[in-house]
Amino acid sequence: MTRKVLNLVLLFLLFGCASSKKAKFDDYVFHTKKEKQNYLSSYDKALKLWDVPYTEENVKTSFGTAHVIIAGPKNGKDLVLLHGMDASSTMWYPNIKVLAKNHRIYAIDFIMEPGKSNLTAKPLSKEEIVIWYNEIFAYYKLKKFDIVGASRGGWITMLLAVQKENSIDKIVLLSPAQTFKFIDKVGKTSSALMLKLFPSEKKFGKTLETFSTHPEKISPVYKRQFYLANKYAKSNSSMLKMMPFSNDELKFIKNPVLVLIGDKDVINSEESLEKAKEFLPNSKTKIIKDAGHFLSIDQTKIVNDAMIDFLE
Repeated sequence: MTRKVLNLVLLFLLFGCASSKKAKFDDYVFHTKKEKQNYLSSYDKALKLWDVPYTEENVKTSFGTAHVIIAGPKNGKDLVLLHGMDASSTMWYPNIKVLAKNHRIYAIDFIMEPGKSNLTAKPLSKEEIVIWYNEIFAYYKLKKFDIVGASRGGWITMLLAVQKENSIDKIVLLSPAQTFKFIDKVGKTSSALMLKLFPSEKKFGKTLETFSTHPEKISPVYKRQFYLANKYAKSNSSMLKMMPFSNDELKFIKNPVLVLIGDKDVINSEESLEKAKEFLPNSKTKIIKDAGHFLSIDQTKIVNDAMIDFLE
């Protein structure tokens, strides 16, 4: 079995397995109304970790409601934040104070994952994902904005950047998943598979240890929200559509791009950075020591400094 096939099989098992729980109400992400309410309660508690003033807004789109958290000075340069899988926009709590100092922040919950965005259409194709985000950008009249994408959010960032018509300026990628290559250490990510299939606090702890070098740094409040996202959310096959970008697609992106990965990352390796250097004509790369896939938490200050130096 080739490495590519093995990766696809793992992705299917991780994110494409049909749940054995019978749906109790019509919701793309959650099985029951009670589970959704429990999750949203944990989301609200985690959002209070943001150490800056913020507002929450819901934007109507062609595919449902987009939930956007806005912070930072109104006259600051616009900065869009796209979170990692199942992490929601609350994940930016270690970084938001620095990012919002001189930027107008728009943190968007992905519509096909746990969060406050609400999908009312069928699962979105890659083309529809682009349309959805562009509707949000148009609503806020965002032009020449910067964007930071983590993990799956990094892949979505690049999907937006390869479009012929976009308004993106600078790009920061925090260990982007499935962007330059398939999952690097397939075997080590099996803990996430077991968590999806048989969710428990113990398996959740093992997963955090796999993806983070310092899981003890993760706020217990946020940790609870992230666990409920893994426990309650329906599995879906959307990850199967996340294919690494071709060399020609990468060459098309002329934007300034900063790529950061942890030296203990299970998703990316130095090979990812080598490809970024070779095919992204205006890129900078850096390996963050003593950091895993959750590098924005593992080494918050180093990552924050690197992002701000690049953006400003």
